Formats: sequence, C-alpha cells, structure tokens
Amino acid sequence: MSNRLKNESSPYLRQHGDNPVDWYPWCNDAFEKAESEDKPVFLSIGYSTCHWCHVMARESFEDASVAEALNRNFVCIKVDREERPDIDAVYMSVCQAINGSGGWPLTVIMTPEQIPFFAGTYFPKRGGYGRIGLMEILTEIAGLWRGDREKLLSLGDKIMDSIKPRVSHGTAEPSDKLLHGAYAVFRRSFDAEWGGFGASPKFPSAHNLLFLMHYARRFSETQARLMAEKTLRAISRGGIFDNISGGFSRYSTDRKWLIPHFEKMLYDNALLLIAYTCAYQATDEAEYADIAKRTADFVLSELTDENGGFFCGQDADSEGTEGKYYVFTPQEIISVLGRNDGEEFCRMYGIGEKPNFEGGSVPNRIDAREKAWDRNDARLEKLRAYRKERTVLHRDDKHLLSWNAWMITALAYAGAALAETRYLNAAKKAQRFIERSMTDPDGRLLLSINGSAGQLDDYAVYAMSLLALYRFTLDAEYLHAAIHRAEQMTELFEDADSGGYFMYAHDAPQLISRPKEVYDGAMPSGNSVAALVLEELAALTGEPKWRDRADRQLGFIAGMIENYPAGSSFALLAMAKRLLPCRELVCASESVPYELMEYLRKNPAYELSVIYKSSDNAERIAEIAPFTAAYPVPPEGAGWYLCENGACNTKQSEFPL
Repeated sequence: MSNRLKNESSPYLRQHGDNPVDWYPWCNDAFEKAESEDKPVFLSIGYSTCHWCHVMARESFEDASVAEALNRNFVCIKVDREERPDIDAVYMSVCQAINGSGGWPLTVIMTPEQIPFFAGTYFPKRGGYGRIGLMEILTEIAGLWRGDREKLLSLGDKIMDSIKPRVSHGTAEPSDKLLHGAYAVFRRSFDAEWGGFGASPKFPSAHNLLFLMHYARRFSETQARLMAEKTLRAISRGGIFDNISGGFSRYSTDRKWLIPHFEKMLYDNALLLIAYTCAYQATDEAEYADIAKRTADFVLSELTDENGGFFCGQDADSEGTEGKYYVFTPQEIISVLGRNDGEEFCRMYGIGEKPNFEGGSVPNRIDAREKAWDRNDARLEKLRAYRKERTVLHRDDKHLLSWNAWMITALAYAGAALAETRYLNAAKKAQRFIERSMTDPDGRLLLSINGSAGQLDDYAVYAMSLLALYRFTLDAEYLHAAIHRAEQMTELFEDADSGGYFMYAHDAPQLISRPKEVYDGAMPSGNSVAALVLEELAALTGEPKWRDRADRQLGFIAGMIENYPAGSSFALLAMAKRLLPCRELVCASESVPYELMEYLRKNPAYELSVIYKSSDNAERIAEIAPFTAAYPVPPEGAGWYLCENGACNTKQSEFPL
C-alpha cells in the first residue's frame, strides 16, 4: 500500500510513502478535505535523518491500528521541516508556547482553518511511566471534537493569542555593551574542562566560536580566544568528529564530546569548516588546518553530487540502529587492518574491550597523545571501505539552497586560507549549480530543486556566499550578483514599518503568522546574516542606500537582543564591523597583486573590505561603487587607496597593509 507521499521530491516524505496512514503533503486539498468531512488536521513535521522521527514512524505510523485511528478521525499531513522551514517555524512556536520546549518529530493537531489546539514532539504508541501515548491522545481529541469542540476551539484561541507578535521592541543604538554582554554570557557558561557551553547535550554552535574569535581579535581578549580554541580542540578529538572519514555529527550527548547524536548535517559541517579555517588563520596551528581539510574532504566525497550541489546530510541510523555505521569492536578493527596496525588504531582512537556505546566503541582521540593518522593514510581508507560494506548509511539527497550557500561560503574561505584550489573550485561550481538549478523562470530563488519559493535565509546566505566568492577571487560579477540578491531580499522580506526581515515573502501563501526570526539556532538566523550582508555592501559600495539599510537592520536587531545578545552572536559580527575601526581598501591594477591575495589568505581580516578595479572591470565596478571612478588604473604596478574610519588616504604605490 502506498499513499500520496510516494512520489514527493522530499526524501523524508518518501520515507512515509508506504505508511498505512493516508498522508497528504501540505496542500489546499488536505484542508479542504478536513473542512468538507468536518475533521481536525493531524500534522507531523520531521526530517529525513532524524532518529526520533524514525522511532515514531516505526512505532506508530507503520502500525495498522494507529493508522486506522488517524484515517478515521483526522486528515493527516506530513511536512519536511527542511523543505518548509516557514511551516516548521510557525508550529514550533506553538509547541514552545504550550510546552516551553520543542523538537522533532513535531506533532500538532489543528482545525481545518489551521488553528492549532494541541502540540508536542515524540509520543510513543501507548503511554506508560507517566507519559501519555499517541493512541490516548487521538482517542481523547476525537471525542472532544465530536462532543466538546468549544473546549478545543477555546484552546486554539488562547494559543493564537500567545504567538501573536507583541508590541515592537523598537530600535536601539548598536553599542559595544551588546558585544561585551554576549561575551560575559559565554564566559559564565563555559565548560573549562571539556570546552563548549552549558551541560549536555552539547552543540558545537560554531557561530558562537566565530564571535569569540572575532571578539578576541578586536578587544585583545585572550580568554575569548582560549575558550574558542579549547572547544575546537575538544570537539575534533571527541567522537562527535568522524575520525575515519572526517566531518562532524550534529551534537554530543555528553560533556566531553564522546558520544554523538550520529546524524551529520551539511550546515554544521559548513559552519565548523569556517570556524576551523578562521582558527588556523588566527593561530597558524596545523591541527586546525588538518581538521578543516578532513571536513571539506568529507563533504566533497560524501555530500556532493556530480553537478556540484551539496546533499543535506547523513542519517543517524543504519538498518534501524542508531550509530551502527560508526561503532567498532577491537576485533573488527584488527580483522580489517591486521594485528599491528589494528592494535595501534585501537590504542590511538579509544577502541577498547570496554565498549562506550551499544556493545562497541565510537573512535575518538580524547586520551590520545600521539598525532592522528594522516587523512590520506591507506589504513583509514581500508576502514572507510569496510564501513560501507558492513552496513548502509542513508543519505538525505535533497539540495537546500541556504545550506548549499553555507557550504559555498565555507569552501571559499577554506580554499583561500588553506591554499586548496579544489575547495574554491567546488564553491564556484556549487554557485553555478544554484543559478542553473535553483532559480525560477522569473529569476527568483527556490528553497530546493523543484521546491517552494526561496525564503529569507536563501537570499541572505546566498548573498553572503557571493560576497565570500568575491573576496577570494575579486571577480566583480560575484559582487554584482550579491547586490542583486540583496535587492531582492529587501524587496521581498523587509518589514518597512517595524524593521527586520520576515521569514517568507510578502507574496507567498500566508500562514497563521508571519515569523521574523532574530535569534540564532543551529544556524544563524536570516536576520543575522542579512545584517552582515548589508553591512558589507555598505562598506564595499559606499552607497547611502546600503548604509541606510544596514543601519536600519542593526538598529532593529539591537532593540530585539538587548536583553540577551548572546542569542544572536552572528549578528554581532555585523555590529562589530559597524562599531569598531574598519578599513576599505581599493586596489587599482591590471592584474590582482600577489601580496593582496596572500594577505587575504593569511588573515581573518574581518574589518577589511576590498574592491579591485582594472581596465576590464572598471565599468562594472563604477556601477557597483561609484566612488571608485576617481581612482585611475596605472599602466604598470598597482595603486592602493586605503580608507579608515571614513577618511581615505592618497594613492600609494606600495601595499599598505
């Protein structure tokens, strides 16, 4: 038996295509059916690589008795949170309003008018040990719908009131106080023994580490740098890092980063690749470069398709068992590598007779004193091949535009800083893939291939990735494209009345609310990234409209986050660029000077914006940054114009940095 999800583009929806539940994707037909049959709507939101989504599917959605109860009394809708982050954001806010927390799978029950009156996360089929079961929930709500519907509708009214946008916080003046406040929060919650912040489970949250490294550089705060480095070393030596193939799992279930939640997500690896690259630039320590290369190599080997796009991630489960793909016994390692090499690996990577996870051990270097095996070591290749033969690891083969753009940004930075041309070439190829395969006939971005219309994150992160490509190629076409996407972003998403940017466009199908996300989650929010893009365009172009837009956005964010600035650490990078001494460098030359590219390669240089002008691109650059028209291109050598804090010096013939 199959249902309507069988032929959907989303791997997550297709995973439920053979359920006995009569699933609909999110569509008008489902709500019209609910209205005509006078039934509530059962909404289930998850994603392809989610362990607990798989558990609930096996226990309930593949079960005939649960399906019978759902099909008889409800109209059932399944949503992939990664393909419809707007729907997920709206109903996750409902779950958090009701329960104080959320997660996936997300379970919501609502009226045919999309008004929710119940929300939760994972439910077992039957209750026990103080926890209610799904069957009990379905039975009770079906009874109330028939016999006491007003009670449910009243709950819905209260929930809708709780998620309504409150009176605007108003704008505030960006200030150093916000940067210092965020740092103070991180310092208080820092785990000095194992790195990271707070108790388990621990998430890498690479954007927080980027903020700390930036803060350390700008305020000469050694402790901020040490906190970031301690965390980066700890997570690369723990089991959360795949010591065989490279790449990071989503989070650690313990304080010392030993046992991961095994799913690997593209966005985590992109953000961590940026963090390790920046750490290498700041310290010149080879360990950070090595982890960055192992991470980039993993993505190019296992999450990249032949057209240059990047897949979403890899599952936590193999053959229904969490972590089966990653866990080893000493006997297995020795059988693959032989006794001498096998025993060496077990000693170096923590594979002992006493298992650390489900009868086996997760390779890690927490207690290692020796240098890790080279990432190209033939012995590691043997283990990689053995894992692939031993069990199947599901891959989520969706292409999401914003996640692809995060990886483009990461590979552009890594390609330059690590002098790895293939990384930069992969970033360029992925950018061409987006333009070719993830835009509609009107030139607007798509959230995924053949998917819904692009949302704020897609435009903001893609514009940022184009700025990264411009920075490390100085090809004016990337800068021109970034401006185009930022113009679209402003036109489609900006709240001209109250400030900030909405999650979905003004002409998109409207949901019960229109989120405007500011705080950073697993990824920086679209508003945080938009702030960085606008601030960089203001610096590069010198155009008043970009300065006005950047200032509006920073003022909005400052007003929203003043009570908890640590929650928007990525936006603080844009704020720091505005507040602290910054420089704009114009290079006029017929060819890009070697010393300029070397400087950009070796230095994080957050505060430096660079414009390159030649005879070939002079017309395009004048269109982008009119102030550069006054800077002639010399017939030989280079002319350098360095502006600092709004004042520009005269032409210099030598590289000024």
